[in-house]
Amino acid sequence: MRLVGLTGGIASGKSTFASALRDLGAPVIDADAIARAAVRPGTPALREIARLFGTGLLTPDGELDRKAMAAIVFADPAARARLEAVVHPAVRAEVAAETARLAAAGHDLAFYDVPLLFERGLEGEVDCAVVVHAPPALQLTRLQSRDGMTREEAEARLSAQLPIDEKARRADVVVSNEGDLAWLRSRAAPLLAALRSGLTRRLPNAPPARY
Repeated sequence: MRLVGLTGGIASGKSTFASALRDLGAPVIDADAIARAAVRPGTPALREIARLFGTGLLTPDGELDRKAMAAIVFADPAARARLEAVVHPAVRAEVAAETARLAAAGHDLAFYDVPLLFERGLEGEVDCAVVVHAPPALQLTRLQSRDGMTREEAEARLSAQLPIDEKARRADVVVSNEGDLAWLRSRAAPLLAALRSGLTRRLPNAPPARY
């Protein structure tokens, strides 16, 4: 089974595109959902987070206070690295288990939806890397509108990720999202057909395929 990395940037449209792929019957492994499950109450990862950052990051019912945690790690790269060192191994193990399950079920390919594909050096663990791309100015506008952030808050969130143009440069396939959501969703079927027909990594120095 081929594992196709799916990534983008905040407010680039990656989640909408992943939803369109699911609607077409393609399995999508959601790294964020797996990461949330990895820090449920009672898990070793959550206990280690509480040890490293203090029990003040837990809600009264023992859940991780994600908003408080995000405020810390987006402002402090060292803190973000400590958090990732706890969460990422647990996520990797679960992704491997889910990939094996899908292969055993007879799927020919699956998408691995992971926001930090390149930042975490995971491009070597997938057969092809797809980036959903929106221009940085459009990302900023969407983020402010969607999440009610100030411009400064939105810029801080964007700066915590690799620039979207750099992700597109490293990609094997770029899906452009400069139009409306219906147009973006319409790109899913052609991409899926191309992947099943053999679309894979681009040759060195060749431009990425575009959809």
